[in-house]
Amino acid sequence: MAVRLDGRVALVTGAGSGLGREHALTLARLGAKVVVNDIGTTLRGENGDPAPGDRVVAEIVAEGGEAIAHHASIAEPEGAQSLVDLAVERFGTVDVLVNNAGILRDKTFQKMSLEDFEAVLRVHLMGTVFCTHAAWPVMTANGYGRVVVTTSGSATNGNFGQANYAAAKLGVVGLMNVLALEGVRKGVLINAIAPGAATRMTAELIPSEIRDYLAPGLVSPVVAYLCSESCTDTGCIIWSVAGKVSRVFYAETPGVQFDPSQSLHPDEVEAAWPRIIDADGAEPAAPGPIGDAVQRLARMGLIG
Repeated sequence: MAVRLDGRVALVTGAGSGLGREHALTLARLGAKVVVNDIGTTLRGENGDPAPGDRVVAEIVAEGGEAIAHHASIAEPEGAQSLVDLAVERFGTVDVLVNNAGILRDKTFQKMSLEDFEAVLRVHLMGTVFCTHAAWPVMTANGYGRVVVTTSGSATNGNFGQANYAAAKLGVVGLMNVLALEGVRKGVLINAIAPGAATRMTAELIPSEIRDYLAPGLVSPVVAYLCSESCTDTGCIIWSVAGKVSRVFYAETPGVQFDPSQSLHPDEVEAAWPRIIDADGAEPAAPGPIGDAVQRLARMGLIG
């Protein structure tokens, strides 16, 4: 089955350059009508310029596609709502949302100002929240939607000097985990892309000798699949770096089952610690705040 997006209306944030530009072009080439959101700021989120977004729209139109530009900031709820409103006004609906917009203000945590910490969270995390919250009612009313959030290995695995960025990028995973449960019964699926690509955002982070193998064009086809009807999975973190595409998931070790009807002492935890953290035999963690507790207690005969 060919992956196509004919007639679908797709919103891509931060689509004026880098990964966002490639996402927008790829979706348009597969038949989607694209709303290109970009305010054209520096990497720090300063000095807006509408030109980058307009250029991407011109590229899409020149290739025979349909696209319009949106220049409001998605880091404000009004800007995110206006993005969705523009799509509905011009194209009639919203089928796809790719949350890609982002800024960087890297420093070690001790040297980082709280202003810079909050600014990065505002764009990456709250921008994703605002856009998804605005698009969600349209999608659920239609009984169909595809949402992609952008996470990072800096969040799932850590990266020196990026506490604000990592906190935001792991925050969108938490959002995805819940919305995957809430959206699936209404036909709205949501997944996360963890990309590695040579863009202006990663210019100082990626070794020069591997940049040729980290083209944004290796990531966008994965995003396009997640945006299509062909994708029927939800709640997945998909890693796409240097041509490798894989699933990242949180695992739970077999651990140690103490008797929950008895008291527990820290000394018992210390004695069991090597077995608690031993990853041999780990399996994907069960969703929800108590995981598989009900099933475990039932197997122990403590509950019916």
